[in-house]
Amino acid sequence: MLRLALILTLAPLPALADEFTRITDKAEFVAAVQGRSLTTTAVRLNVRPDGQIEGRAFGMAVSGSWNWQSGYFCRTLDTATRDFPLNCQQVETDGSTIRFTADKGTGDVATLRIR
Repeated sequence: MLRLALILTLAPLPALADEFTRITDKAEFVAAVQGRSLTTTAVRLNVRPDGQIEGRAFGMAVSGSWNWQSGYFCRTLDTATRDFPLNCQQVETDGSTIRFTADKGTGDVATLRIR
């Protein structure tokens, strides 16, 4: 009995299903965000189909631009205190949230609600 308990404790648990699916197409990305806000408790951004980004983050105005390159969302952002250079990001969604992973999927992650 003890041996069974030890085996069960050491056995890896199955991974929880990751319900996010990757967006690799500009039209699919635009359909997910057009006319909607991307939000957290401190961020509200509008990513417009014309390549512009506008909104607020942590009490500051945010502006920027974006385009789609080889399956990645590539953006620049400007705030009153910092400019963020071009970064191409992997995009995934579960329908109600969207996840951006910097540096083509190898960097920092930002998850926002789609409202």
